[in-house]
Amino acid sequence: MPKTPLRAAAALGGTADDIEAAFYEALQRGDIDALMACWADEDEVFCVHPGGPRLVGATAIRAAFEQMFGNGAIHATPARVRKIESLASAVHNVLERIEVLTAEGPKHAFVLATNVYHKTVEGWRLVAHHASPGSAREPSDSNDTPQTLH
Repeated sequence: MPKTPLRAAAALGGTADDIEAAFYEALQRGDIDALMACWADEDEVFCVHPGGPRLVGATAIRAAFEQMFGNGAIHATPARVRKIESLASAVHNVLERIEVLTAEGPKHAFVLATNVYHKTVEGWRLVAHHASPGSAREPSDSNDTPQTLH
């Protein structure tokens, strides 16, 4: 992926939170260049859209988002975020609130997404985005300890 001024701009701020904010802003604007500037320049970056296949590499990820943006911007905003962070990586589990246009007007749906960030020589970058199928109701958190590990 060629280096662009947008990629340099995405490095400003210096945190995984900054890249996450830039990612969701790019979704809301339908700005493919700004969105791709959030991704690491690595061959193994991956993305899974709700119900979709695993997309590996920047070319496949870009093509999928370009197709999605063909229908307009994606009105997704992070509603709740849970984070696990270390010196060189961060995992954000995000409850995304999505605005969907229906025949009855705008409705909201909810998607659970996991965003993984690595600190690279270019600054913090997204290396994985995995989103669940959406639901009409906001899911609640469960803090119960699972009985079975898998």
